[in-house]
Parts: sequence; C-alpha cells; structure tokens
Amino acid sequence: MKKVFVSGCYDIVHAGHIQFFEEARALGDYLIVSFASEPVLWHHKQRKPSIPDEHKKVLLESLRMVDKVILGTGMKKGLDFEEEFLAEKPDILAVTEDDLYGPIKKELCSRVGAQYVVLPKTPPKFAPVSTTMLVNRIKAPSSVPLRVDFAGGWLDVPRYARKDAYVVNCAITPMVSLCEWPYEKRSGLGGSGAWAMLEGRDPVASELALGVGWQDPAVIAETGLCVWRSGASPVLDMKGTGDFLEGRMAILYTGSEHDTPKMADECRDYVRIAQSSLIARTGALEHNIHTLAAGVALYYSVQLDEGMIPLPDIPNALAKKYLGGGYGGYALYLFSCRDDRDQAVKDHPDMKRVEPYCRQLFK
Repeated sequence: MKKVFVSGCYDIVHAGHIQFFEEARALGDYLIVSFASEPVLWHHKQRKPSIPDEHKKVLLESLRMVDKVILGTGMKKGLDFEEEFLAEKPDILAVTEDDLYGPIKKELCSRVGAQYVVLPKTPPKFAPVSTTMLVNRIKAPSSVPLRVDFAGGWLDVPRYARKDAYVVNCAITPMVSLCEWPYEKRSGLGGSGAWAMLEGRDPVASELALGVGWQDPAVIAETGLCVWRSGASPVLDMKGTGDFLEGRMAILYTGSEHDTPKMADECRDYVRIAQSSLIARTGALEHNIHTLAAGVALYYSVQLDEGMIPLPDIPNALAKKYLGGGYGGYALYLFSCRDDRDQAVKDHPDMKRVEPYCRQLFK
C-alpha cells in the first residue's frame, strides 16, 4: 500500500483544498492529512483556528478521499507534523508549488525514504479562493452605502494628486447589498468599490488596480461627509455627519452608463478641480450649502469644458454635476431646502432622493 502524506492549516476547508486532496490521493492508495493544532497556530500565526480542532478533525475525516487525519503538534515552523510523519513512514509527501518549506521537508523525506512530490495549484472548476478570502468574506458587511462626490474628484488618483488640494464626498442612503441594489449599475456612485467591500476584497487595492482613485471605498468605509487630502492613499482631513445636507440632495440618471477607468487619462483642468475642492471643503467645514454648491458648480464647469453634455436645468437647484467620472451615470443636484428637492423629484421620474449617511457607533 502506497501512503501519501499532506499537511496544512486547513482552517476553513474550501474547494482548493478538496482539489489538492484528490490529486494527492491519486498518487497512492492511502491519504493521510495532517493539520496544525490550535497551539501551533497561536505560536506561528498568532491566531486561533476558525473551528475547534476536534471539529476540524471530524470534518476532514468525512471527506471520501481522506483515509486518516492526524493533529500536528510540533512547534518547528513548517514541520509541525514531523513526529507524526516519522511514525507513519509514508511513501510520498505531497505539497503545493507555493510551499515555503521545501528544503526542510525534503530533508525530512530523506530520513524515511519518502518521495517529495510538488503538485501544481490546479484551480477548481470555478474561481478559486483562499482561507483568507473566505474569512474576509465572512467578516464583510451585509450592506454598505454608496457615495456622492462634490469636488476634487480625480485628485484621489495617485498620479494626479496635488499638494494642498482635497476630495470632498459623502456617503448616502439607501444602502446596497449583494442582493439588493436600488440604483443603476456603473453610474458614478462608487459601486465597484462597494461591491468589492461586500465581497470581502480589499476595496482600495481593487480600485487602484483599475487605475482609478481611492475616494469611493474610503468614504464608503468611513461614512459621513468627508474631506480627504489629495494623495496616494486616503488621509482624512475632516469628517462630519452631513446633517445639513438632509433633504437637499437628489440624483438624476442620465440614461447611459459610464466607465471611470476608460476616462482616467482624459485631458482635464486639475487646477480648477483643486480650486473646487477648496471651496467645497469650506462649505463642508461651515455647514454652508451655498458654499458647497459653489464648489460643485466650479467642478461642473470643468466637466463641461471636458466635453460632457450639459445637464438639464431644474428649477431651484443650487448646483449640479456629473458624479464619478461623468459622461453618463447619475448627476447630483443640490437644493436649498427639502420642499425644492422633493418638488424636483416629483417632477422628474428619473430623479431619486438620497440622504447623507453616517454610521452611528453608539446608540
């Protein structure tokens, strides 16, 4: 009988592990799976296992391709299973191609005459995940806000950052989730950053990988009315609840999608964008809707000069602008009072009320 030995943490068993077990079992007639015990995890990774050792053992034993499960208790990094391996004297030690402890494992194999076999990381028949990805997905929020941006957009893209300039934005309700999305998609509200967060992915890294900026995941995670310093990464300059914006914001769908990454390298006036951020920051600091609107209006003038189609004039609107990259998606309209906002929403079927959202830490 040819015995095959594999080892790992297997903290949350997923499809990648199953694939590895099946391929390892195919190398012989008997598969032994060793997993690191709770003290080993504490010692080497400074964390507890997701499930107790005895439960993990039963789970692994229930897999059809697994013949025996043992607990690795040794404290030698990379060889917590050394004592058990020497006792079992397997014919093969199977590892994945990204294993970090090849040299010491090969030496261990030589002590019992075992073959050291490296298996490629064959992805399962669907998108592969890691234990870390699964943990992040479990920890991810079930719902998040989207955002409206007032001024300074594009200054959150690292290559366009400007000293002493800002990005001004605000988280909004209604909220979104993986199963409920009460807005148009690809519409300038920070949806891609929100989706990454809901899936448990790093939303800032995800946005930067697209070649765009960090403002969307930054304000979605922070919530509230925020002023950020322009730069390579999010640095919060000021945060407020945004209460003075209640009843004063609406968004109008322009009828077409937009694609921010494709617009990232368009020619635009970053000097005036920076000026708009200074004005909007003052409005946010002073809770002054008219000053904030002046910053929005200046930013909109940059969008028009860039070639965007003029937005509809709506009675009593203080200011308007395309959200996100523009050229489509939603446009933001600001009003001086709730009555003006609600009347505009009543008169325009494609217009939607939005309100500022700030997470309450204490109730």
